Amino acid sequence: MLRTIAVNTWVWTSPLTDASLEPLARKAAALGYTALELPLENPDDWDPARARDVLDGLGLGAVVIGAMGPGRSLVSRAGDVAATQDYLSACVRAAAVLGAPVLAGPFYAPTGVTWRMDGAERARVVAELRENLAPLADAAAASGKTLAIEPLNRYETSILNTVEQALDVLGPLLGEGVGLALDTYHLNIEEKKPADAIRSAGSAIAHVQVCGSDRGAVGDDHTDWPGILRALDDADYEGVLGLESFTGENATIAVAASVWRPLAPSQDALAERSIQALRELGAA
Repeated sequence: MLRTIAVNTWVWTSPLTDASLEPLARKAAALGYTALELPLENPDDWDPARARDVLDGLGLGAVVIGAMGPGRSLVSRAGDVAATQDYLSACVRAAAVLGAPVLAGPFYAPTGVTWRMDGAERARVVAELRENLAPLADAAAASGKTLAIEPLNRYETSILNTVEQALDVLGPLLGEGVGLALDTYHLNIEEKKPADAIRSAGSAIAHVQVCGSDRGAVGDDHTDWPGILRALDDADYEGVLGLESFTGENATIAVAASVWRPLAPSQDALAERSIQALRELGAA
């Protein structure tokens, strides 16, 4: 199946700003990408209306990516819930102005914050997460947007690591306004059989991110890419595939994503190799 292929601007920079958005959008279009993943690390980093004009002019689609930095959490133990709800509401509004149908990210706790939970505490965390996510889900649905919530690997969160956990925790909210964002990097770490996990997510999948198993280029790794793409077909997923990798040149993002060495000869080469591999696989 031919798909819309996006690239995340974190491949090149952080934070995304009005000044960097247009040149990166032009670079992505020249490489053959048909959409852009736009991280909104803070609500004023870039102007959604201006971004929409830039992307429309280049014929690019958009996905908004939320950043769960320190203190951002829908669980009170890990951060400021009210401030996080305000931030995510701003992200939903930005997606509405931009015309992006999906807002994706690990919208439950700060990336990198983990702790042990017994069954009773986990039940409390799940109940609180559902309660605090519900109004955001309603707001997203009312504006025709979907919050695509991403399970992360065990080193980045202790709340949602697997598709099975995500379906269980988010089950009452899945539908209009809430879906799953699946990332092949995390699937490779946490799922016994990533393709089976994708099939089990089925219609709940709202966004998919891809990269090599080492966070580098698609196609230069051990991932069973034909199997992944078949599983997405079996799940009837027709949405975007977004390349998500990170530059090590920004200290904050390098530490957050544990990028301690170059993942490709250059960031341009990483993006170019990935779109080439996806074309060879028949996905683009």
